[in-house]
Amino acid sequence: MNALRKLVDNAKPAFSKGGKLEKLHWVFDGLETFLFTPGHATEKGSHVRDAMDLKRTMSVVITAMLPCLLFGMWNVGHQHYLAIGEFTALGEGFWEKFLFGAIKVLPIVVVSYGVGLGIEFLFCSIKGHAIHEGYLVTGMLIPLIMPVDVPLWMVAVGSAFAVVIGKEVFGGTGMNVVNIALTARAFLFFAYPTMLSGDKVWVNTSLAEGQTLVDGFSGATSMGHAASGNMAGVVPLMDSFWGFEAGSIGETSTFACLIGAAILIFTGIGSWRIMLSVVLGGAFMAGIFNLVGPSVGNAYMQIPVLHQLVLGGFMFGLVFMATDPVTASQTSSGKWIYGFLIGLLAILIRVVNPAYPEGMMLAILFMNVMAPTIDHYVVQSNIKRRMKRAALRTA
Repeated sequence: MNALRKLVDNAKPAFSKGGKLEKLHWVFDGLETFLFTPGHATEKGSHVRDAMDLKRTMSVVITAMLPCLLFGMWNVGHQHYLAIGEFTALGEGFWEKFLFGAIKVLPIVVVSYGVGLGIEFLFCSIKGHAIHEGYLVTGMLIPLIMPVDVPLWMVAVGSAFAVVIGKEVFGGTGMNVVNIALTARAFLFFAYPTMLSGDKVWVNTSLAEGQTLVDGFSGATSMGHAASGNMAGVVPLMDSFWGFEAGSIGETSTFACLIGAAILIFTGIGSWRIMLSVVLGGAFMAGIFNLVGPSVGNAYMQIPVLHQLVLGGFMFGLVFMATDPVTASQTSSGKWIYGFLIGLLAILIRVVNPAYPEGMMLAILFMNVMAPTIDHYVVQSNIKRRMKRAALRTA
């Protein structure tokens, strides 16, 4: 490590002001601060204001997502082999499943990072500022919320749209209005709905010579089955908790999401208020549906509260996207309101509107837009309360 530090220090003068490679200073600065603890704090264009620096924060978030990524790779292989009738038991063919999933998932990750970082480097060279670090997390989030059969060109288009339209037009990292990864997901969802939400996209069905799909195979998610009235297709509670179901690459395992939540809360990066309030909001809405479901004969409404909370991408969204410190509410009271409404809207959308069987994306994007308004009224309420106390003291 000392040798690497010495090598970087020796190269630094060439990239500093007046050096031969001064115009590439932003490249050198990005590499240096990625390898070593920065000697300066993030001061502009971000929610981070201390010496930890944004790169260290992003590294922790990526670490928190690794359980979802690794489990997602295995589950991609598991769902594939289930579809062809091989290694059907959970304990069978572990490495075959993991290797198959890794081969399918890693290209999506590479394309996401390659396109997104390439565009960021381009903007850095045009504007002459240091590399923004926000895409370190976004580049991992985008693959995790995609179906495994998504075409790579579509990942590239979605990543490009998210970086340019979702972030750079607003000023870069820390200035975006809505979550960048969800911007990519929403753009692709509405631009190519059948290629992103069709029944077969959630399970890789590319077959080697001589392989065939088992009779009656369906790649629909549990919520897709429920929305169509096929409650028999909804996987049991514990299978949903562990993630043994079809769905987006990194969203299916509640257990893996909880590991990530523990890391984010322990490090102080993720807001436990938002996470808890999303759960409370989802439980509240699911509880209401449980009460009225029998009277209207809607089986989807009668799914137990706990089961609703572990289905689909609910837990992944509340851990890694609702807590985005840039687009979420900033005030303590605002976080409770913001999170509660996300949970409530997510369950409401997925159950009531069959066109959107997964409501977490729309709920978070809508509340991203509403977050500044929530904070405004919380602050104004605090000001009025303090003015009243001040008036009483002076009376």
